[in-house]
Amino acid sequence: MSKILITGSADGLGMMSAKRLLTEGHSVILHARNESRSMQALQSIPGALAVVTGDLSRTDQTIRLAEQVNELGILDAVIHNAGVYQVSPREIFAVNTIAPYILTCLIKMPKRLIYLSSGMHMHGHPNFGNFKRAQVSYSDSKLHVVMLAKAVARKLQNVYSNAIDPGWVPTRMGGPGAPEDLHKGFETQTWLAASNDEQANVSGRYFKHKTERRYNTLADDHSLQEELLAQCKGVTGISFPAGKPDKADKNQN
Repeated sequence: MSKILITGSADGLGMMSAKRLLTEGHSVILHARNESRSMQALQSIPGALAVVTGDLSRTDQTIRLAEQVNELGILDAVIHNAGVYQVSPREIFAVNTIAPYILTCLIKMPKRLIYLSSGMHMHGHPNFGNFKRAQVSYSDSKLHVVMLAKAVARKLQNVYSNAIDPGWVPTRMGGPGAPEDLHKGFETQTWLAASNDEQANVSGRYFKHKTERRYNTLADDHSLQEELLAQCKGVTGISFPAGKPDKADKNQN
């Protein structure tokens, strides 16, 4: 069975993913932004292996979070579930764009990485000029997530890295009027994190409801991927893990 970290798993889709994976017999590490929410998460999911704490809007805490995770040993998968929507552009940038980059760089590399994007990424733009001001739109940040997933797939061997759209589902973020199926909102990430299905053992793909979907093709531009990594390094001072620079894209498998 697999050992899996889910960021932002104190509630919503992250908590639902954790419960599903636990019922399948996997070991799950929860994440919450503070001690109070960590205790709530453990009370809701008492079978979790551990809970790690860190506010992803703060670089220092995100770095410490990676250290906490590494103290728990090598993981099989990380589901980068945490994200924010109706908050300031600065917080969107920190949580949605920068935190997944930091955690990807600093957590000992697992076999599988799953990044939660959004259908709204279709309207996003790289907008690297806004990085110095630490302000991007939600759509831009979710395009960055797809770009990061594809950069990992291209550059790092022996890692399955994919992005997904969970859909507009009725969570606290999505709101009670969200029209899509809540169950389908978490099944794809749990499937990619732990399934031995041939369809799940792929990399560099974009999924919704366990099916490959159309995405913003700016994410395929290698020069834009490289610029994203360079800009994130400039903001954080953290380098992307060394890999084979021009590895054939596993998307062709």
